[in-house]
Amino acid sequence: MKKFIPVAIALLAAAVVLPVKAATLVPAGNRSVEQPPIPGASSRRTQATSTTFQAKYRKIYALLKNDAALRAKIKQVSAAYGIEPIHVVGAIVGEHTYNVDAYDRLQTYYVKAISYLSNRLTFSYKGEDVSDFVQRPEFDACDGKTDSDTLWQCRERVWNRSFRGKTVGGKSFPNDRFGATFFQPLYAGQTFGLGQLNPLTALQMSDMVNRVSGLPKLDVRDPNQVYKTIMDPDLTLPYVAAVVRNSIDAYKRIAGFDISQNPGITSTLYNIGDPESRAQALRAENARRAAAGQSPKLPQENYYGWLVNDRLDELKNLF
Repeated sequence: MKKFIPVAIALLAAAVVLPVKAATLVPAGNRSVEQPPIPGASSRRTQATSTTFQAKYRKIYALLKNDAALRAKIKQVSAAYGIEPIHVVGAIVGEHTYNVDAYDRLQTYYVKAISYLSNRLTFSYKGEDVSDFVQRPEFDACDGKTDSDTLWQCRERVWNRSFRGKTVGGKSFPNDRFGATFFQPLYAGQTFGLGQLNPLTALQMSDMVNRVSGLPKLDVRDPNQVYKTIMDPDLTLPYVAAVVRNSIDAYKRIAGFDISQNPGITSTLYNIGDPESRAQALRAENARRAAAGQSPKLPQENYYGWLVNDRLDELKNLF
């Protein structure tokens, strides 16, 4: 006897087997023919040390080329986070080309890491430790966030909305980033180590690194350990990979783009940060473009990511 399936059940079954719309793959290579403008601060920093971007690039490239153990570590950590090694290399090369000069030997990073344990560091502003600051009632909305990334993202949004450039409870706060205000105990504009990470980014990625690599979670009340983690190559490489993994996931989940085949885009996001907000902005812009009958806008590389894509063949040869 022939059986008839109720319409609702049939529709449900069809919905189960229908494929989910795949993310749009961002093609390899640069969208810009010429390199986008390099910020003046980067140019001034490079000129002040009597060097050039090309010389700095060759220096970090030489470190990677001459250290087989470092390349092996990059391959291992990249595999753990499900990304190609070129993404980690791109982040490192970009930072040392446009931010700080690389050390000649990897061993110097280990020595620097140990040196930070001898200092008593604090994450504070005008005597108020950040661990106390985030207990203010303005941060109550973040209390339910259990993942370190969403927790610190929430706290940064509260900072921007309720404290940045304002006077609260008789205390004035600078019109500056959360990380720049509370997380630079040594001097302004400071990032560290092989990956040139800042402490706030490390705190955000702490839970992912704990899950994937098994490293202890970072504690905002222990700045010394945070800085040691940033400086020690064995500890910081998982964080570099986690930042890249987080960017890839955010753009696929939020904006519908697969950026896993374009190291210039992942390097750009490593440089400018906040991939979630940027993915949301791109999604909103493409919704407007779709309503106007226009083609979607692809993620765009900046000067930093442009270099990585431009030198891609040479960088891939490292592996």
